[in-house]
Amino acid sequence: MSRQRPQGFVSKSTIRVRYAETDAMGIVHHSSYIPWFEVGRSDWLREAGLPYSEFASMGYYLTVVEVGARYIKPAVYDELVTVYTWVGEIKSRGLRLEYEVVNAAGERLVTGFTRHICITHEGRSVRLPQALLDTVTRVNGPNQAS
Repeated sequence: MSRQRPQGFVSKSTIRVRYAETDAMGIVHHSSYIPWFEVGRSDWLREAGLPYSEFASMGYYLTVVEVGARYIKPAVYDELVTVYTWVGEIKSRGLRLEYEVVNAAGERLVTGFTRHICITHEGRSVRLPQALLDTVTRVNGPNQAS
């Protein structure tokens, strides 16, 4: 998991911690961060110019095959947090997205990643479509999508 954000395109998603995401002490449950990564992932694609709904309409999905998180400091009920998201790695059939969750004071709460494989709607693993590679190249430069 990255210690600092990269030079490429980074999306920024702000989320207010909901009561349902916390335990009895008002601290965010560890499982709640994973859906926040999904918010970041969807926002990254949309802001980069390829909304996931458009990607799916092309006949593809990015299925999650691995997820990881490092919990540094807890988020609490009603707090505003920001999820920063960026592409960490691109391979022929998949990609790895990186995440950093920070509070309003800029303190790092969680770092994480998700690894995805591109599949068709029939579930067959395929190479990343050119539309996605072009999107990554456009926002991050040619070195990222190689």
